[in-house]
Amino acid sequence: MNEKILIVDDEKSIVTLLKFNIEKAGFVTDVAYDGSQAVQKAESNSYDLIVLDLMLPEMDGMDVCRYLRNNQINTPILMLTAKDEEFDKVLGLELGADDYLTKPFSPKEVIARIKAILRRSKRVEKSNFSYIQVGDITVFPERYEAEMKGKVITFTRKEFELLYYLAKNKGKVISRDQLLSGVWDYDFVGDTRIVDVHISHLRDKIEPDSKKPVYIKTVRGLGYKLEDPS
Repeated sequence: MNEKILIVDDEKSIVTLLKFNIEKAGFVTDVAYDGSQAVQKAESNSYDLIVLDLMLPEMDGMDVCRYLRNNQINTPILMLTAKDEEFDKVLGLELGADDYLTKPFSPKEVIARIKAILRRSKRVEKSNFSYIQVGDITVFPERYEAEMKGKVITFTRKEFELLYYLAKNKGKVISRDQLLSGVWDYDFVGDTRIVDVHISHLRDKIEPDSKKPVYIKTVRGLGYKLEDPS
């Protein structure tokens, strides 16, 4: 296991705890203690995942996440937050974080989340599909890209994984719990708003009119399905 993890937190005791346990699990680590340093390292190095605290000096975690995604750095991000507020969680996911944990957390839970995110990424990369066609949308799993009528659509990593999962199951109704398991590969204890946030963002990017979707249909009481526009 050679995956490299960047740990970003201004509390040295938490960095020490995370570094010890992440390395014990077989990963290589690097550290940053503020948002500016995190951005600099993420731009100049290749990481498999970033563990990113929300409350940071220089730039907070939200700004770091926003900056990286706006600059097409799609390294998976596990957000850490001391605030147990739904606003923080949903906003972080909207900005492109792949998962979140609320402090205090157990080291075992951090490792479980890291492995789940990396496991899901590898599944997409090892896809048997060279591409999947849905209407005017072409999904390229190995490239982590999709095109609409030949024009590349920009997604966050998690948005793409959600689109890919729906495309693999084109025409099938997929429940929110199935999407949580299949895309996030982790039990969110029924926090299905995570799915709804990402579905909303996907619709904004692929639908001619996101308020009248023709690709991603809501099946009331059951979930969602991706289909060719009729």
